[in-house]
Amino acid sequence: TKVMVEVQGAGSSGRADGTYPRGAGGGYAKKLIDVSSISTATITVGAGGAAQSANGGAGNAGGSSIWSDGTNTVTGGGGSAHGTVGLGALGGVASGGDLNINGQGSSPYSGTANGHSFLGFSDWCSGNLTGSNKETIAGYGGGGGHGYTSYSSTAGGDGILIVTEYK
Repeated sequence: TKVMVEVQGAGSSGRADGTYPRGAGGGYAKKLIDVSSISTATITVGAGGAAQSANGGAGNAGGSSIWSDGTNTVTGGGGSAHGTVGLGALGGVASGGDLNINGQGSSPYSGTANGHSFLGFSDWCSGNLTGSNKETIAGYGGGGGHGYTSYSSTAGGDGILIVTEYK
């Protein structure tokens, strides 16, 4: 008769030019819902922002993850893309939950704030690292690593929607 819905938005990819900003984390929302009078729900799981090619500029936004049942809408917004040089990306906005945690934004500079999410860490490295030096996004919804004029950024982490059923 009840479900616990956890909605994690996707992270954005990092910027790829000479400015180094990383991607932002997706928002997270959690809500206990009485579904005894609800017959259907629409679920959307956000995809991570696609990696940006070398010298491609702004990263790509992450998609929002959403639970919508006609009565309740629970949203974990995707991390934003870097639209302006010198500004970091904004973390995804969470709404509609009993608990709403926005994603972490990223700094406009290399080596400072990374775009983590509630359910995942960002890729703190850049797109040019390989092998044992390469970091990857752990969990869900983290921001991607930055690129440069000669190498691509990394993609943002995908979102997830977790539904736990209770009687």
